[in-house]
Amino acid sequence: MSLHARSDRSIWAQREERGNFAALRLMTRISLRLGRPLGRVLLRAIVLYFLFLAPAARRASRTYLTRVLGRRARWRDVYRHLFVFGTTIHDRVYLLNERFDLFDIRVHGGELVDAALSGGRGAMLIGAHFGSFEVLRTIGRTRPNLRVAIMMYEENARNVNAALATVNPAVKQDVISLGRPEAMLEAREYLDGGAMIGMLADRTLRQDGGDTLLPLEFLGAPVGFPLGPMRMAAMLRRPVIFLTGVYRGGNRYDVHFEALADFSDTARAQRSEQVEAAVRRYAALLERHCRSAPYNWFNFFDFWRESEKTETTGSAASVHAQRAASPPSRTFDA
Repeated sequence: MSLHARSDRSIWAQREERGNFAALRLMTRISLRLGRPLGRVLLRAIVLYFLFLAPAARRASRTYLTRVLGRRARWRDVYRHLFVFGTTIHDRVYLLNERFDLFDIRVHGGELVDAALSGGRGAMLIGAHFGSFEVLRTIGRTRPNLRVAIMMYEENARNVNAALATVNPAVKQDVISLGRPEAMLEAREYLDGGAMIGMLADRTLRQDGGDTLLPLEFLGAPVGFPLGPMRMAAMLRRPVIFLTGVYRGGNRYDVHFEALADFSDTARAQRSEQVEAAVRRYAALLERHCRSAPYNWFNFFDFWRESEKTETTGSAASVHAQRAASPPSRTFDA
């Protein structure tokens, strides 16, 4: 995968999935047998291990936290950041095994989901690497007709399905693999059946080296946000709902659904303008949640420096933004 040139790949594109499924299986067994409190004791030891032996993630965490906290981030801030991330991963074990009784999950804006389901045309759920996406499963208990398909590239889909099978073999995830001509048709079929399409839009991981970025200010510095997810929603002519599952500490999560955009009646001539407006609102919502719950954003790389690199490789974000009306051959990596 690359953004522009092979030598300027995104850090996240350079890193292959290195999940140790044997360790994940062991952690799953320990967690289910010992319970969440004792499992979290083991988690603290794991977090300390990565705090000292993952310098790149540690530096990136400190860079982000210094921006969002408005002061120099300390070691304990970085530890807390890694611990919140580890907690959301650990809690997947229980959520995927339907141990919802262990959590206090509060839903805000659920009426947006109800409206989309009652309309029968589905909607796009656009999130970020923020908090937990798995808590979405809990609202399915009261909405049995809720179905969510995730859009991502095939390699990522294989890794996700392998991880899910390790935690709970009975769990099945609807995945639409990007990078194929039929992906858009499959997405439309899901939506026409009243399903939701989930995507994450805070990273740029294009496989064809020509992503389209909109330059915006985010947490006090310029950065490029991908236009692909909103452009897809506009082409599918669907409403877009912003989704976050914020970890609040202890056993509490707050799930927020917020109206982001509605492309149902967008004319082709207005598409570019409304797509850019939607990306601006997305960035503003993400920044608001980052400031409200700073330890929930899990981008463990230098988001701003990486964006600067993409803007100096001959395909600058400002140039891409001017070409927003020209659809890419592929979308983006969730």
